[in-house]
Amino acid sequence: MTMTAVSPTSDPMRILIIEDDREAASYLVKALRESGHVPDHAADGESGFHLADTQAYDVLVVDRMLPQRDGLSVISGLREKGNSTPALILSALGQVDDRVTGLRAGGDDYLAKPYAFSELLARIEILGRRRGGKEIETVYRVADLELDRLSHEVKRGGKTIVLQPREFRLLEYLMKHAGQVVTRTMLLENVWDYHFDPQTNVIDVHVSRLRSKIERDVGEPLLHTVRGSGYIMRPSD
Repeated sequence: MTMTAVSPTSDPMRILIIEDDREAASYLVKALRESGHVPDHAADGESGFHLADTQAYDVLVVDRMLPQRDGLSVISGLREKGNSTPALILSALGQVDDRVTGLRAGGDDYLAKPYAFSELLARIEILGRRRGGKEIETVYRVADLELDRLSHEVKRGGKTIVLQPREFRLLEYLMKHAGQVVTRTMLLENVWDYHFDPQTNVIDVHVSRLRSKIERDVGEPLLHTVRGSGYIMRPSD
């Protein structure tokens, strides 16, 4: 059987985060940096507008409600000056009319809070690739198992598998590195955001639950334990 892992962009992007919530901004900067990108941060609309207007970025991530100058004004002002840098709007306002208003102001995408970082990252990478004239795949496949990063749907053999958020992140990371041994340290840092070993069996428990869900009622195991090393996602030999 064949295995196809559709990888996200490998090229680092310069990303400007315009967000006044320091905790949220700090999390985004850290997560994007760990994903291989180069994030900058502006804490208000005026400084964000100035940075976006005077420096080259691949993607802007703009909170809608900002001090000094709101996010929609930042984006529309940039568009009036001929700046076409793709902009992803983040907002707690997620109704249809809110999204339409954001897109009409010049936003290229709109994501309502709260959001999953995996979805945010996928949308950023799509915007970055589109600017370069390339489309990015957002689906990982291993044998007949399929994970859609945007819709958060997981299917095997055409049947939907319901996963909890942490299980989805775990599977996404394993499928992203399909065919490679993934260590406990890699999972702790990239799925749990731990940079130390909590000395618990949290990984084993989640892997066991995930394995039971993706391999239930099917014949071929895909998630394998590599004794003394970690785990690997691949079809059976």
